[in-house]
Order: sequence, then structure tokens, then C-alpha cells
Amino acid sequence: MSQSYLEADRLNLFISKVTDYAIYMLSADGEVVSWNAGAERFKGYTPDEIIGTHFSAFYTPEDRANGVPQRALHAARTTGKFEDEGWRVRKDGSLFWASVVIDPIFGADDVLLGYTKITRDITEKRRTLEALHASEERFRLLVQSVTDYAIYMLSPTGLITNWNEGARRIKRLDLAQVEGSHFSRFYTEEDKRNRMPEKALWAAEHEGRYETEGWRVRGDGATFWAHVVIDPVYDSARQLIGFAKITRDISERREAAITLERTREALAQSQKLEAIGKLTGGIAHDFNNLLSVICSGIDLMRATSPESAKHRKIIDSMERAAQRGAALTGQLLAFARQQPLTLELLDLSQVIASFEAVLRRAIPSAATFVIRKAPIGKVRTDVSQFESALLNLVINSRDALLDGGAVTLETRQVELGDNEVGQLPGGAYALISVNDNGAGMPPEVAARALEPFFTTKPVGKGTGLGLSQVYGLMQQSGGHVAIASTPGQGTCISLYFPAETGEDGVEPAASGLDKALIVDDQPDVLDMTVALFQSLGYEAIAANSGAEAIDLLEQHHDIKVLFTDVVMPDMNGVALAQAARQLLPHINILLTSGYMGAALREQFGVGLAQFDLVTKPYRLADVAKRLRTFSA
Repeated sequence: MSQSYLEADRLNLFISKVTDYAIYMLSADGEVVSWNAGAERFKGYTPDEIIGTHFSAFYTPEDRANGVPQRALHAARTTGKFEDEGWRVRKDGSLFWASVVIDPIFGADDVLLGYTKITRDITEKRRTLEALHASEERFRLLVQSVTDYAIYMLSPTGLITNWNEGARRIKRLDLAQVEGSHFSRFYTEEDKRNRMPEKALWAAEHEGRYETEGWRVRGDGATFWAHVVIDPVYDSARQLIGFAKITRDISERREAAITLERTREALAQSQKLEAIGKLTGGIAHDFNNLLSVICSGIDLMRATSPESAKHRKIIDSMERAAQRGAALTGQLLAFARQQPLTLELLDLSQVIASFEAVLRRAIPSAATFVIRKAPIGKVRTDVSQFESALLNLVINSRDALLDGGAVTLETRQVELGDNEVGQLPGGAYALISVNDNGAGMPPEVAARALEPFFTTKPVGKGTGLGLSQVYGLMQQSGGHVAIASTPGQGTCISLYFPAETGEDGVEPAASGLDKALIVDDQPDVLDMTVALFQSLGYEAIAANSGAEAIDLLEQHHDIKVLFTDVVMPDMNGVALAQAARQLLPHINILLTSGYMGAALREQFGVGLAQFDLVTKPYRLADVAKRLRTFSA
């Protein structure tokens, strides 16, 4: 047997044993002429069952009807080869996905002898690819449907290659408008000058991830605060093929965080000033008791001592010192919101107009003073305290000027949202601002400017109570004081008063006076007040506690006036006054305290409003004036 026959036998034996591929021969007409083990395994036919049958038996009825088998042989014969994938039919009628190669076999003189056909069952491979494609499609649809995040791909050089719905919504651009453009188009001009886009891609590639927050630009030019993540994308060979970029618009979250931080700072500052106010109010209250003794003593010396004329200068000096002490305690009490205010409905534009001459005299001729007034409606506050506060602000601005400079006083009405300024509720406000272009204050100084006794002025040039008085006035008026200052550029202090309308009411006064009951737990104050009432012609009876006062009221039914301190141990002055009114319904009652205004109202509520009140340190004239109203 020749070598060529031996080789042919070995080849036929090899082909017949192959099981992973169906390898068989077709005649020139397409009939099966050979059949290997792989063909039997795939197709389900034995050689005896299939040899001599046309190979179109393996095609679906639809493919046979459409002439697919004939076209396959024609393509192989005319082009030299035919490759395809498609559904094929087994003997039992089941389908499998096949990869098919048909090669023509030509003899001498290019006579077609037949075809070799190789078929492989790749159903599992196709299912795997279909599953992968379905997974990729689901992922694509998922990414495309996300609207809260801009998710898109970049080329290795930063060119945009795809675009999801979130990117379209956030950037306000369609894919056609951005595809192929560089992602740096979404950065601010400043960031582009600083090469931030290039630095971002470098960091993502070399550090494995880039994450930041910053301003980004939408397609219409608007800016938004973005949270950005950039991740590098590699292929199976670890070659960089691009970047995945995720951007989220967190402008609202950032604004909410800033608002929350402002609120926290405002609350902390309010709590700090509240604590200082309580301490300050307590000290001022005690100091007022001492001043009451001094002031009343001076009045009695003038009224009763024949030697008073001799020592007039000394007494005058004592009186001026006492008045200055009373003014200082008044400022402290104003800060502590315990200064009694006469709240009236005022047109502050008119108040400023009548007070303008005083304000202008406070500004040196070398400086410019400008007043800009716009209608601001009416507010409820104390006119004298407002004038004092305004003068304090103008003087502070004057002292901050450098080489002349300018001070501007402006009034206008503003509409605020909730917590837009401090912790004020939303609504209409009258805004009075005093602005200068002077030295300004650093943040740490501005933060303490409202504290009592805090001042940056030289010793002897200020008490540090001016802004404290302004703060107290605004608190008692239901408003807010805001400080904006920049070193070297000046300071603007703004007063926000709640705008309102209404008319003042006048409460009817009590009548009648004769015997007076004086009640105070401080012996010195009690003795001096008894003497003061005696100098006014009253028969004064003293009690140093509420319990003792009740006993005296039960014994003396002809007492016409009760003059009592409010803050006392055991029984306070309001409770005593209410009990006295039950015992003697027609008794006239006058309360006094060094604690005033909001502090007393918070502690004693509506009960305090039933009675007239005079603040310590009171003068002889103050008490006499109140007593006269009882007989008016």
C-alpha cells in the first residue's frame, strides 16, 4: 500500500473520530456523502440514516422556504468559501445554534466535485453572549434612566463619548451637543486657567480615583455646586481606555448646610449673649439698689438739709456721678433686655429727620455724612432708646474713619425669608443701616462687638456699652442687629425692625393716695424709700418681706398706696400686689425693680402687666410723677 493511501486512511480515521465538530462531505448537488462522530453527536443521525440525504434537512422550514441552503452552496462555489451562524435542526426536531463553514472541492480542470462542511454547536456560547448582551443592555438602560446623576464616559484625553438622562438634565445639553467635545467645557474659567480638568484626569489615572466638590457650568452658562467622581477604566490588558465620570448637583444640599451652619452660629452667639446678659442684668440690678440709696439721699439732702446750699458743689458732683452710674446701668440693662421701654408706633423716618441735626454735629467737617431715606412704615420701639442707639452707631462710624471718609445712614423696607437674617421670621422689616468706609473689623472682633465692655478704642475713649445698648434695644423691639465688616474697607451695621401698623392705647390710671406701705428686702433701700415717701407727705409704713406686708395690710385698711420691689424671696412683688388687691380692692399699687422689661415679663407673665412700674434707680421726681397719676 502506498504512502499516500496510508496518509489518507489516517486522515479519514482522524476525521471520523472528531466529536466536537461535525465534519462531512457533500456532493456537488448537496447530498451528504460522509458522516463523522461529531456530526452524529450534533445532528442525532447515524451514517446509514443520513448519507444520501440532501443537507437542507438540517435547516429550519423557514430557511428552506427562503432558499438559504442553495444560496450557501452558491456562495461557497463562487467565492471559495461560505461562513455563517444560524439555527439548525436535529433529528429529533430540536434546534441548536451552529457555526458553519462550507468549502468547495474542485477536481482537474476545475470540475466541482463537492463540498466539505464543518459545523459546530455554539448554542451555549450564544446563550452566554445573549445573557451578556442582555445584562449590558439592562445596565445601559439603568444608567440612561438615572436622572439625579450625570453619568458619562470620557476618552483617555477627556473627550465625551456617551451621555445619560441625568447628564442631559443637569448639564442642560443633549448628547449631540456634547459628543466629541472636551469635558473641561463644564469648568469655570478660573478652574480652566488653573488646569483643574487636566489635574483631575491625572489624579484619577495615577491615584485610582478622583473626587471633589466645586462650581461647574451648565450648558446655558448657569453655575451649580457639584460633587464629582472620576474613575479610570481599563481593558483586560490593563490599558487605559477612558474614564467614568459621575456628577451630582448638590447646590440645594450645600445651601441647606450653609443655612444650618449660619443658624448654629446665630444660636451659639444668641446663647452666649443671653448668658452674658443674665450676668450683666444681675449686676446692674444690684448696682441699681445702691444707686437708689444714693440718688434718694441726694434728693432728701437738697430738700431737707439747711446745710445743702453750703455744699452745693459737692452735692452736684455726687448727683452727676450718680446719674452717670445710672446711665451705665441703663446701658447694661438695655443689653440684658431688662431696660424698661416705652414701646410706641413710630415712623422712624420722621424720628431721624427730627434728630438729624444732632447726628450731623457728631460728624467732623472733614468727613462726609449722607442720609438716604425711603419709606419704611411704622415700627414699635422706644423713641429715646432708638435715638441713643442711632447716635451710638454714628459715633462709632465716625471714630472708625481714616483721613476724612464717609458715613452713610440709609432707611428702606425689605422683605425677608425665614432665617434669612439671624433667626428672624419671614416678613416685612424696616431696615436702618449705618455704613462707613473706615478701618473695618476682622471677623474675631466683629463677633464680639456686641458684648458689654468690649471695645477696641483706647482707654478713656469708650465704655464698650454703645453696641450693647443697640443690641438690647433690638432684642426688646423684636428685631435684629447685623454687623458686616471688612478690614480696610469699612463697617455696615444694620437694624431690622418688624414693620407693623396699629394705634397706641392708654390704660386708665388709679386714683387716691394717703397712707403708703413700702416693701423691699434690702434694708438700705427700704429706709431711704420710706424717707422719700415721707418727704412727699405720706405716712409711710415699712415691711421687709411679703409676709410682713400682708400682716400690715390686714391691720391697716386705710393704706392707699402699696410701693413694693418685684424681686424678693418667698413672696415676690407681683404676688404681693395681687394679694393686696384682694384685701383692699381700691388700693393703688406701684411696683419697682432693677430687673425690667423682657426679663420680668418672662418671669411673671401677664400678672406684671396689671400694675404700674418704675425702674431703679428712681428719683424723687419719678416717684412723685407716678403718684400724681393716682389722683388725676
